[in-house]
Amino acid sequence: MKKTLAEHADRFSEAAAAYDDDHSEEYEACASLVIDRAAPNRTDTVLDLGTGTGAIALQLAADAERVVGRDISEGMMEQAREKAADAGLDNVSFEYGEFRDPEYDGPAHVVTSNFALHHLSDAEKHEAIETIAALDGGGTPSRSDDVGPRRVVLGDVMFFDEPDPEEPFFDPEVDDPATVGTLVDSFTSVGYAVTQLDRVHDQVGVITAERVVSGGRET
Repeated sequence: MKKTLAEHADRFSEAAAAYDDDHSEEYEACASLVIDRAAPNRTDTVLDLGTGTGAIALQLAADAERVVGRDISEGMMEQAREKAADAGLDNVSFEYGEFRDPEYDGPAHVVTSNFALHHLSDAEKHEAIETIAALDGGGTPSRSDDVGPRRVVLGDVMFFDEPDPEEPFFDPEVDDPATVGTLVDSFTSVGYAVTQLDRVHDQVGVITAERVVSGGRET
């Protein structure tokens, strides 16, 4: 049986102090790609879901007007807040929020996430992507169809091929990765085009999805 949200939160809070010292090469590669692919404008608000200790949020704070981090682990967010304070960043904040209920009602021009969504079942991942697609995209007042961030960047454990049972990259007791096809289908079903797919490992990748509007992809 998969762990509950509360159990995941407790597990990550216990590991928070040493979390940044124990990343795999694949995690680091994904984080770097998520930051590059997010490419926020100076006037953008970025919503970083499953923000953890702020690896993505803190890096994007220099390029965006505001970054909002959401996570279920208070211990992880305390680490993120300390790092933000040490760096003198005043345009980033960290509060409780879930993928399917971020507890955020402001604009989200860009949404990012790294190594977090795979803890949900495939059905829950789809619900999370539906929730993201329904956020306020923060567009111009003249637009009548301004629903959804213009860009979503997801770095995560995902299956490009059948996973090698002798070398699993994930822990089946706590992780539930989806196939790349399942994730792409979820994005396209809510009005996004997958514009870039980076394969970091046969079980790790980064999906960049952009909102599709009347007449073609939004720019």
